[in-house]
Amino acid sequence: MNVEDTRFGVAEYVSSKHGLDTIELKWGQGAKCIGGEIKVKTLKRASELQKRGYIVSPDPSLHENQTAFRKGALKEFERHSRVGFVTKEGFLEEVDRLRGLGFKRITLKTGAYSALELAMALRYGAEAKLDLLTIDGAPGGTGMSPWPMMNEWGIPTFYLQALTYKYCEKLSKRGIKVPDIAVAGGFSSEDSVFKALAMGSPYVKAVCMGRGLMIPGMVGKNIAQWLKDGKLPKSVSKYGNSVNEIFVAYAELEEKFGSKMKNIPLGAVGIYTYCQKFKVGLQQLMAGSRNFRISTISRKDLMALTEEASKISGIPYVMEAYSREANKILEE
Repeated sequence: MNVEDTRFGVAEYVSSKHGLDTIELKWGQGAKCIGGEIKVKTLKRASELQKRGYIVSPDPSLHENQTAFRKGALKEFERHSRVGFVTKEGFLEEVDRLRGLGFKRITLKTGAYSALELAMALRYGAEAKLDLLTIDGAPGGTGMSPWPMMNEWGIPTFYLQALTYKYCEKLSKRGIKVPDIAVAGGFSSEDSVFKALAMGSPYVKAVCMGRGLMIPGMVGKNIAQWLKDGKLPKSVSKYGNSVNEIFVAYAELEEKFGSKMKNIPLGAVGIYTYCQKFKVGLQQLMAGSRNFRISTISRKDLMALTEEASKISGIPYVMEAYSREANKILEE
């Protein structure tokens, strides 16, 4: 729920109409520093959104913009969300209000902001007894924010996670229990997920993936259309010309779902196939580091390749990692 969702009564709607018991608050749409945008292709739709209370740019109520659109100079509008402002009192009151509406689990997602906002999210989240705090670093995102914002603006995930661990340690030493934490921000590979879980241990419980999972979904969707049109590109046809040949996990899913496979979109098959590859890759990394449960992955499984990375993260430099244990063996 961002600022617009709150204004439009989304929490009340999903609670009363759908009986949902979990809701996520967002500091900034898409957890970035401006409101999210969508393209609006018609003047009618732009006017409707403006009347609802959205900010629409250019202003569709201005006669000159209406004329420019009709004559073809202006081809689209953008719908924007307002930015939020957070105070401790206001945040705690909103969490109480949501619990009063019947929500049993309340989570917060925040973005690649400065150390100040990170401290606010952790401290206020702890006081509000949030069930999960998702911290979204840069790069990352799924398309609502401008491209430079998703890829280049804000604190990179590595630095943000280093700060997160530091602040969690500070709060824990004071006896303050921080919420479970999920980390997001450009994750797409098994090794990056392993490192994020290890670096944030024991506070980071999950890693969020956006584009990394959306891409195989879109590829699967495209393959379905190409097969239908008989226009399979060489980059795909080199693996085969049928779904059974192209998708490694298709036979596995067919065994499980049988005739229902015809109702499962190939986009979903693409995501599942990628997840299977991801699972095996993570299992191999865990086996190599002798971790046979996610919960045993820890900071001891990492070393920093540069002194700067070690200074930032607190992870031992490669030339110093395990040096005490090594010298003990040498000196026996």
